Amino acid sequence: QVQLVESGGGLVQAGGSLRLSCAAPVSIFRFSAMGWYRQVPGKQRELVSTVTTGGSTNYADPVKGRFTISRDNAKNTVYLQMNSLKPEDTAVYYCNARLPTTYDYWGQGTQVTVSS
Repeated sequence: QVQLVESGGGLVQAGGSLRLSCAAPVSIFRFSAMGWYRQVPGKQRELVSTVTTGGSTNYADPVKGRFTISRDNAKNTVYLQMNSLKPEDTAVYYCNARLPTTYDYWGQGTQVTVSS
């Protein structure tokens, strides 16, 4: 079973920063666009940011200018640097690996809580 291992969530005050990490098996990582999604109870999971194998990035409008996604191909790890956090960023954040066949792998989720 493929595992994406996430870390870095936690509790932070509004205006603070957190960095999420997600490690993937090399057999998956090297071929996958990597991304972060988030979900709050009662709502659908939503896209936060993605990065392609070539390094092209995409961000949801609510996080543009505050979040930065990056990938370290030597460590098979994708990061999400989150700055200027807001209470509305509170959610469970999920790492995603999408193969060219559009098959998805998901992490177990990490809780991010931003207090006001």
